[in-house]
Amino acid sequence: MLETILKHRTIRKYKDTPIKPEILEKILEAGSRASTTGNMQVYSIVVTKGKELKEKLWESHFKQDMVKQAPVVLTFCADFNRFNKWCKQRNAEPGYDNFLSFYTASIDALLAAQNVAIAAEDFDLGICYLGTTTYMAEKIIDILNLPKGVVPVTTLVLGYPDENPELTDRLPLNGIIHEETYQDYSEKNLNNIYSEKEALKETLDLIEENKTENLAQIFTDKRYTKKDNVFFSNSFLKIIEKQNFMNNEI
Repeated sequence: MLETILKHRTIRKYKDTPIKPEILEKILEAGSRASTTGNMQVYSIVVTKGKELKEKLWESHFKQDMVKQAPVVLTFCADFNRFNKWCKQRNAEPGYDNFLSFYTASIDALLAAQNVAIAAEDFDLGICYLGTTTYMAEKIIDILNLPKGVVPVTTLVLGYPDENPELTDRLPLNGIIHEETYQDYSEKNLNNIYSEKEALKETLDLIEENKTENLAQIFTDKRYTKKDNVFFSNSFLKIIEKQNFMNNEI
């Protein structure tokens, strides 16, 4: 399993080979064994395989072709709907219509998603996380018929790879590990941490292609701009509120 984790690759091209039901079931079972807050499992996984629904999800995920290519699309949702209904049915009044509960359920969903990702790769399948899930949460809620108390937080496409990309670069461990307490970064630290990434041919090509001075400017000025971050933040907060997760009253 450690070898599987260390060889992780993001796959964006897929064969149309179907995934055997028994393999998919094992992968989803692995997801269900993930750590969870209070053993509540306040998440749900929507498994989409039908062409018509995948077409709609493809539109919502900025028309990324892997959504249509991969045989399975998994939408991981923060879900207190099930737990709330169970509580009420047992004469227990739930108090989970607040942001903390949404955050808790999101963590549960993401832990399950990562278990699924690792299990899928252990079966020689490829995966790709779709960050567009939170950007287009409102449309995904409509497509998948998600009720109040349920919010999509991430999506995985799942299938047999039709490409074999190189491992994606990662920062050295000394860039992300802090011994005992947090050690803030000096200019020298940052130069050392990012030097290898900044020297990659891929990085230099990106800088030339985007006509920026450096890699940092690609992130701030091209990929994840403040304007977009604020827009999608406000949109997502409205969705969280609409789905009954922003009650701050006792």
